[in-house]
Amino acid sequence: MRIKPGNVWSIFAPMSGEIKLTQFSHGAGCGCKLSPEVLSKIIGKSSIPNPLLLVGNDTKDDAVVYNLEDGTAIISTTDFITPIVDDPFDYGRIAAANALSDVYAMGGTPLVAIAILGWPIEKLSAEQASKVLEGARVVCADAKIQLAGGHSIDTPEPIFGLAVTGKVEIVNLKKNSTAKVGSALYLTKPLGVGIITTAQKKGLSTAEDLQNAVESMTKLNTEGQKFSQLDYVNAMTDVTGFGLLGHLVEMCEGSGVSSVIQEKMVPLLPNVQKYIKEGAIPGGTKRNWKSYQDKVEGVTDLSQSILADPQTNGGLLVSVSSIHEDDFEKFCADQEINFYRIGSIVDKRERPVYVKSTGGGG
Repeated sequence: MRIKPGNVWSIFAPMSGEIKLTQFSHGAGCGCKLSPEVLSKIIGKSSIPNPLLLVGNDTKDDAVVYNLEDGTAIISTTDFITPIVDDPFDYGRIAAANALSDVYAMGGTPLVAIAILGWPIEKLSAEQASKVLEGARVVCADAKIQLAGGHSIDTPEPIFGLAVTGKVEIVNLKKNSTAKVGSALYLTKPLGVGIITTAQKKGLSTAEDLQNAVESMTKLNTEGQKFSQLDYVNAMTDVTGFGLLGHLVEMCEGSGVSSVIQEKMVPLLPNVQKYIKEGAIPGGTKRNWKSYQDKVEGVTDLSQSILADPQTNGGLLVSVSSIHEDDFEKFCADQEINFYRIGSIVDKRERPVYVKSTGGGG
């Protein structure tokens, strides 16, 4: 990943005397999410069917989609996280990009956002909270929308995110539950932000590696809007707190298929394996793996640390009809979109996901 010019020091360590946000965070970024197992017990299933609700919580998709009966639909989503970096401006940028990702993952266009802020006002200053909002406004401006309002409360630890409303042409709507057998699986961002930010908290990460992680977490997944125009993209989701394996399990279970992942083709941020050896593994990784270990075969200790690593604003996971792989890859190259082919969708087997340790690099 390219390193862009910027104030690396400001994200690596706040100025002397400044309080580090991550010291108030029991779980960094999307690593603070409830595990898939616990979340399923809490949510249950919808009891009141609504024919205009095109996507609810039945398939564990990224957002709610409501039919406006004019060929378009509203996308509604919310996402908020605890601090994953110490700089409040970058925290706001990351949280905003992470929330917007759910709209892009459905193939939609964001329309407006409102903020969700929890702030320990007796421990952290209002000025720091203002910087969080400033970062969010910058990202919303990049997404060509306005941060138009929100709600705030006093909380024991910092919490920030957005509720986002978007729109999509129904014919272009992408779901996580429509993957087809024989399709190729692609990922648009490398993994490892959970590992690197945990290394930061342990004082292990370099400024360059942390900069790479911040760059990845603040990059908008706007390619989802472009993929929505491609008929041969048959399913899509974003990879966030449940890790690649968790979101792939959801895609396979919702679609009634299985998948095979080539471990060596999964892209990683620089030095991720080094930090794993140094013990920089988020607590969310273990919670994730415990939730879906019976649904995955072929995982080693190393691949578990990588593939179950909680991502914050991770990349898009895209299922592409096999006869259009070349078309998709040419489209991505022409649009300057990063893409990594990591596996394929296969007929339903005993488990939703199979990880192979052999195969090409990537």
